[in-house]
Amino acid sequence: MTSQSSNSQNAKANTIKKTFSRTTAISQLINAEPSIVWSLLTNAADFARWNSTVVSIEGDIKAGQKIKLKSTLDESRTFKLKVKEFVPNKKLTWGDAMGQRTFTLREEGSKTHFTMHEKIGGPLFPLFASKIPSFDESFEQFSADLARAAESK
Repeated sequence: MTSQSSNSQNAKANTIKKTFSRTTAISQLINAEPSIVWSLLTNAADFARWNSTVVSIEGDIKAGQKIKLKSTLDESRTFKLKVKEFVPNKKLTWGDAMGQRTFTLREEGSKTHFTMHEKIGGPLFPLFASKIPSFDESFEQFSADLARAAESK
């Protein structure tokens, strides 16, 4: 393992809390080309194998499609999400009425600058915000898992 991959696995999430929303983001450099990272992010059937924060994803991660995601943050809940933006090897966005997660890939030589950003909120957000767990640790684990899987290909 190179020192770069070790650094990428230590990326730290950042959360900004507001009255009607919460935004969590993480960014890192992955020692793999964007096409490799993209193939991991868009293969629903294989997601839970490499990503310890995901129990399962059902459906096709393609433009306009709907997926069902179960997260380790709340395994009793299935998130029904729509793939809203799908730009191969560059940008993927999925979400529902309460939130949206965006993955952005930017090529840097033979490496990928990966960013994951999620904003949740709305007019009723203050009523249930305290019941939603922090995403920081989950984002950090997701990024470490993604880097490990991409860098081992």
